[in-house]
Amino acid sequence: MITATLTPIALPIRKIGVNPLGVLKIIVLTIHVLLSVGLITVVLLQSGYSAGLSGAIAGGAQQIWGKKKGIDELLGRLSGWMAAGFMVTALLLSIVFY
Repeated sequence: MITATLTPIALPIRKIGVNPLGVLKIIVLTIHVLLSVGLITVVLLQSGYSAGLSGAIAGGAQQIWGKKKGIDELLGRLSGWMAAGFMVTALLLSIVFY
């Protein structure tokens, strides 16, 4: 009579867990995308510098009625900070994670 014996097969055991760098990469990438959308929004909300014939007509009206400087200054500062954050996250993503 022939008997068969089963021998265990050595399979590589992989630990199931969370890679901390993977989580950090997702967080930085999410912040990067939010900063990019926010930067686009803030830049589009800023009032542009008028030029040409339409600027001469509208510019005269702004000199008479005044211009909202508080919002423009706030949007200018906000766009500067968002641009700096965008550059930092872009450098972090390119140097650390790739």
